[in-house]
Amino acid sequence: MNIFVSNISFKVREQALNELFAQYGEVASVRIIKDKETRRSKGYGFVEMLNDHEGNAAITALNGTNHYERNIVVAEAKGKRETGNSSDASESGTNGNHQEYNN
Repeated sequence: MNIFVSNISFKVREQALNELFAQYGEVASVRIIKDKETRRSKGYGFVEMLNDHEGNAAITALNGTNHYERNIVVAEAKGKRETGNSSDASESGTNGNHQEYNN
């Protein structure tokens, strides 16, 4: 299960998120999104948990909780689940229905 986490403190590192979510089950990966130029956290990221039941338990338990002095938002990630699929990449770039990419 891919989980979206936002309002992450800029002080938080991937290891801290891994430890937080590991309380609810096995964590496959953690990725905090960073600015390409400054390498500074953008304040959100993704946690991949191997088991959907454990992932849902983590979402329920952690959403709205205080972590490093910020109330984090935790929800199931929406959108593309697989990476490297060329058909997904070409559609997202040409299809006008993907408004989240048109800022």
